[in-house]
Amino acid sequence: MNITLSIDEQVAQRAREAAQKMGKSLNQAVRDYLVQLAGSGKRAQQWDQFEARCLHSPAKLGGWRFDRDEANER
Repeated sequence: MNITLSIDEQVAQRAREAAQKMGKSLNQAVRDYLVQLAGSGKRAQQWDQFEARCLHSPAKLGGWRFDRDEANER
């Protein structure tokens, strides 16, 4: 599908330069962003499902609690 956008010429030029630094064309950078944007709802749904599984898990911690000092030991 082709999409036509209207943006300021200076914005387009700066965006082209930014995309070039990423090794992409402006077209590819916009396409990648739209793919990411379209998938954000899916990621939110996946996170909600993960959270629900964690909250309803039969797993037991046996009294274990998070300890910041223990986690940062090197």
